[in-house]
Order: sequence, then structure tokens, then C-alpha cells
Amino acid sequence: MKTFDHPTAAAEFVADDAHAHWHDQALWFIRAKRDRASQTLPEWEVLRERAAAIKQHTISHLGDYLEEFERNATRLGAVVHWARDAAEHNAIVHGLLRERGVRRMVKSKSMLTEECGLNPYLEQQGIEVTDTDLGEWIVQLRREHPSHIVLPAIHIKKEEVGELFHRELGTDEGATDPTYLTEAARHRLREKFLQAEAGLTGVNFGIAETGGFVVCTNEGNSDLGTSLPKLHIASMGIEKLVPRLDDLGVFLRLLARSATGQPITAYSTHYHGPRPGCELHIVLVDNGRTKLLASDDFRNSLRCIRCGACLNTCPVYRRSGGHSYAASVAGPIGSIVNPSRDPAKYHTLPFACTLCGSCGDVCPVKIDLPNQLLTWRQRIAELGLLEPSKRRLMVVAGKLLSSPRLYALAGSAGRTALRWAPRWLVYNRFNPWGRQRELPTPPAESFRQWHARRGRRGKPQ
Repeated sequence: MKTFDHPTAAAEFVADDAHAHWHDQALWFIRAKRDRASQTLPEWEVLRERAAAIKQHTISHLGDYLEEFERNATRLGAVVHWARDAAEHNAIVHGLLRERGVRRMVKSKSMLTEECGLNPYLEQQGIEVTDTDLGEWIVQLRREHPSHIVLPAIHIKKEEVGELFHRELGTDEGATDPTYLTEAARHRLREKFLQAEAGLTGVNFGIAETGGFVVCTNEGNSDLGTSLPKLHIASMGIEKLVPRLDDLGVFLRLLARSATGQPITAYSTHYHGPRPGCELHIVLVDNGRTKLLASDDFRNSLRCIRCGACLNTCPVYRRSGGHSYAASVAGPIGSIVNPSRDPAKYHTLPFACTLCGSCGDVCPVKIDLPNQLLTWRQRIAELGLLEPSKRRLMVVAGKLLSSPRLYALAGSAGRTALRWAPRWLVYNRFNPWGRQRELPTPPAESFRQWHARRGRRGKPQ
């Protein structure tokens, strides 16, 4: 049985203390931008409520809306394929390419194809696949997987990109200027666009009412990748549907603000059937989604619009990096959907969480992430997948918390120990928790001092 241990993988990331702190601050910067963007909309909470209701309605009638989407997409001239799992998705895409003799394909950002392992599969068949999103192309050149669902190269510093581009593209040695590096990437990727015989995109939203779909990017790479080749393949998770075109505006106002703090993505491209003389194939992928749909506990995780807001705010993800989750979708939402596919492999992910609740606070579609993570912990224990050390600890904790007398005694002993314990017991090189712990900054003055400065009318003197 193949298993994966998040704490062990996270320890490798945390070992580089300076890089771990830089990663933490970079993601918190994005989270702060999200907060500022949301505060510009007085109706922000109304939009979240509306989005949650639309998605809940959609997944409650998913079969009907999928059939409606297929009918309307077919009417527009697209060909719709159904894939039960990753292997079937990859076989369908490869079959379309093989039948048309395609040897070069460009791909815009699609976490679904990462989930399905499409790139290595096609490369084994002798097909060149180029990711055209700059972040995804960088990690592809490094032979890595994206570490974030929106910011795939957030774990990489510009100095590392400079070294990579010097080696792969022949840029100046030691160059780190983002404009210069981006220009070099643009020239190389333009060559790939011109050589491509097929273009593949993900799908952000499919509209059942029209049979069309929308792809959101900030670089325009999706538009370039589908404008030149005659074959366009769109890989779409079955949960990406919304019922009506009118519903789309709610999600477009939430998506970019939640993801990167932008009012809207630079490009929101609508596709309604193929271009004249061209082909459009839409592959609808299940790959465990109907299993989630059948679960009362985890069904509403299918509301997810893959904005990444829960990753940006999660204290564990920010400090452990996306690769420590060993999955295409990391962070809090990944700690729910990945165990649903393979609980034995991903049984440690629900414990990569402080249960602080921040992920649920920022989710634009109001998924109850903290409670689902807590439920998964219980499910892991019921499946007998909990490590013996954790089981023993839980037994001790259960006895302690069920006895008021023992609880009070333990609290008193803990306070005494913390008061007199030498600092080196906590802050030492053998204790990563002590190094990473966030201690509150002491206030400039006490509450009593602050209150004394205030006048009778409640204004500072």
C-alpha cells in the first residue's frame, strides 16, 4: 500500500528557514490583497451567499445540468467526451492527437490535467507538451509540479528563475530582473505557439444554459493557444458547471478578488463552439467527483472554484509549501479532496491543519472547510489509518479532557512549567516548532494605560 507522510515532506521545506519565512510572507501578501479587494465591495458577503447557493443547487442537480450542457455544446458544434477517471481522460486526449497526427501541443493552465498526470503520459507517447502559463512553464522546465493552484511557481525566487533561464534559454548569467526574464520567456513561448498543432485549456466555468465555457487567465496564453491550432481540447471537471449565463457574473466578481486581489482577471475568454473550419472537443472528467457527491459530509467541497484563497491564508500551507502535499491540489481543500480519492495514501493531510478556521472565513463559496477537515480526522481513525503514536495521544487527551479535576491539574502544572522553564527548551535547533512559532508583539501600552488616556467623551486626551 503506497502511503505519503506530510510531516516528513514538510520537514524538508522547513529545513531552509529563510526560504520558509519568505514563502510565508509572499502568500500572506496575497491574502492581504484579497482582504483589501473584498472590502471595496459592500455586497461582498451577499455575493458569497449567492455563489454558495448557486453551486449547492448545481451539485444537487448535477446530472441534469451535465446533460443540458452536453446538448447545448453539441448544438454549437463541439464534441463532448466523458471520462470516468484520469486514465480515461488521458486516453481520450491522446486518441484525439494521434488520429490527427499531432506531435506538438501547447497547454494553458489546467490543474485538472496535473491531477490526471497528462504531461508525462503524452511525453511517453512522443508528444511534446508545453505549458504556456509562465509559472507552470517555469516548474515544467525544473521538472517539478505546481505548488499552488493559482500561483504555480510561488515557491521559486527570481534568482532561481534567473539561473534556470540562463541554463535553458541562454539569458545573461546572474540576471534577475523580472521584466528581462519575462521577455525572454515570451520570445521562446511565441515559438511554441507558432509550432503547435493543438491547444489544450482548462475550464473555469461551464454554462449549462448555453453550452459554452469560460477560461480565465492573466497572460492571454489561453487565447494564443487556441487561436492558431485547428484543434482545441478543453478538459473540464464535472463540478465546474453553473446553470445560467446570468450566474457567471457572481463568480467572476469573486474569483480574481479571492485569488490574487484583482477586480477581475485580465482575460475572461468565452468559448461557444469551434471556430470555422476547426474542432472543439470538451472532455468532462469525473475522477472521484461523483464519490464526493455521494458523501453527505464532503459533498459541498464540490463548490470549490479553485481560487486558492484557502491556501494563501493557511498557516500550515504557508510554512510547509505545496509540494509537501504530494498532490495537484494542496492546502485545506486538497486535504479534503485527496483523502476522498485515496484515504490510505493521503491519511496525514487532514492533520496538516491547526483548525484555526481561517480557510472557511475566506472561501468565496463558503465551504465549511474546518469542519470537513475535523470529520476527515475522525474518518481516518475509524479506518484504522491513524498512527499508533497519535492513537495513544488521543486516548490520553480523551481521559484528560473528560475529567474536570485532571484538566485543572494539568492546566496548573502547564502554567508553572512555562513560567519556570528555560527558553532553550523551546527555542533550539532541534525544535522547528519553536523556530516557526509566531509570538505576539508586546503592546506599546497596557489596556489600563490606553483607557486612562481617553477622555470622558471617549476621545484621546
